Amino acid sequence: MTCIAVANQKGGVGKTTSAINLATALSATGKTVLLIDLDPQGNASTGLGISQAQRGRSSYHVLIGEAEIGDTVITTKVPRLDLVPATQDLSGAEIELVEFEHRTHRLDRALAQTKDRWDIVLIDCPPSLGLLTINAMVAADKLLVPLQCEFFALEGLSQLLTTVERIRERFNPGLAILGVALTMYDRRNRLTEQVSADVRAVLGQVVFDTVIPRNVRLSEAPSHGLPALIYDYRCSGSQAYIDLARELIARLPQPPATAAAA
Repeated sequence: MTCIAVANQKGGVGKTTSAINLATALSATGKTVLLIDLDPQGNASTGLGISQAQRGRSSYHVLIGEAEIGDTVITTKVPRLDLVPATQDLSGAEIELVEFEHRTHRLDRALAQTKDRWDIVLIDCPPSLGLLTINAMVAADKLLVPLQCEFFALEGLSQLLTTVERIRERFNPGLAILGVALTMYDRRNRLTEQVSADVRAVLGQVVFDTVIPRNVRLSEAPSHGLPALIYDYRCSGSQAYIDLARELIARLPQPPATAAAA
């Protein structure tokens, strides 16, 4: 099982959109996928058509030890894609977690009990670098960073990378950056091109080749409770996430080839 945290402390960068559509694209390849909604806003849950009434137990209950992950899982409309939903209870979780022993490892220990039930776990983090995001990074093997093509992109990324180094030093030395995905890309905007060039100059091959364009269908899909890949498979945004999923899979550790039959 590979666990990937989708994180950026800045809001509005396409983080949840990326988590939903990558999870959908990965499940379409035949992999079993679990998406953990760790954002108190619960947008990943809403974007997959899970109403508030359906969210009995959530990631909040997992973090405070009132439920195991298996008790909270909801089967989505997407084949092979399961969800641990989020509720507004998460908004107070960071305060509650302060009093817990091993508060940074709550999610990591919960995932350890799942016994590789899924091939890939994606964690949609809140737009902050608090205890919820730290729990995700401690539990994760890889970090995926959606980065909006705007002026302050590199400044925010620097803060995130500093946090990643601290997580490695103190809690999770195995955490690796899977890649940076450029989002909300507008080829008509010269600033977009400049930011893209600057990010690639600084980070090199860490940045995915695929860019996610600004696309109306990506914005519309959550209101229908569907990933864009199902809402409009042919739109430019969906096709970009399919390409990004291919790149992502290529960067993941590959299972050892089975020996040919004698």
